[in-house]
Amino acid sequence: MRVGLARLGLLAGALAAWEAGARAANPLLYVPPSAALPALVELLALRSYPDLPAHVLQTAQEIAVAYALAVGGGLAVGFALGSSRLLGRAYGPILAALYAVPAVVWYPSLMLFFGLDAASKIAFGFLLGFFPVTLAVLAGIRQVSPALITVARSFGASPAALFTRVMLPGMLFTLVGGLRTGLALAVIGVIVGEILGSKAGLGALINHAYGLFRIADYVALVVVTLVLIVASDVLASLVERRARRWTA
Repeated sequence: MRVGLARLGLLAGALAAWEAGARAANPLLYVPPSAALPALVELLALRSYPDLPAHVLQTAQEIAVAYALAVGGGLAVGFALGSSRLLGRAYGPILAALYAVPAVVWYPSLMLFFGLDAASKIAFGFLLGFFPVTLAVLAGIRQVSPALITVARSFGASPAALFTRVMLPGMLFTLVGGLRTGLALAVIGVIVGEILGSKAGLGALINHAYGLFRIADYVALVVVTLVLIVASDVLASLVERRARRWTA
């Protein structure tokens, strides 16, 4: 109850500050919550943007595909690097260095190769989500006792059985943290890619509203986008809690 009240108090204070600041600023550029709320109602009623569900579905599909590719590629590459000490030492620092590069510098190249359709947004979301998953798998494998791996191999365990029955239980907490980070970055990558250049999706609607100075609609679309991001993070947090209970 106290946590909920504290959150409500923080939200109320932020809205009050927003209302006061927006009313004192240029009304063409700053919209107070009292003006953004009617725009949000019009948006959800599909009067300002009748094709909103199609754009939301487009963004959700791009996020799902980008995250699935990031998880699959991250698990495979991380397992390959973690299973071989030579490969891990050779390519692990390179992955960490590439992860430190600002991801937005890669997007023009992705647009050049994939165009303005969904493929470039999926590729950008995959690129952002791939590195934290891979590095989490690599770090988690290094936490597993080498003696357990040696015993499993001596009993003839296949690489798949070695990963699922020996490595995964020992690295699950680290892996879930990486998966949650990868999901957040995949969502950000897809939406930012849509804002930078897209024909469909929530990011394209945000860019359209802002370009026409429909600031109230812009704020309403940002609120819908935030709800999508928060919902994905809540889902990831539930998975992380279950993983904590299983490893406790």
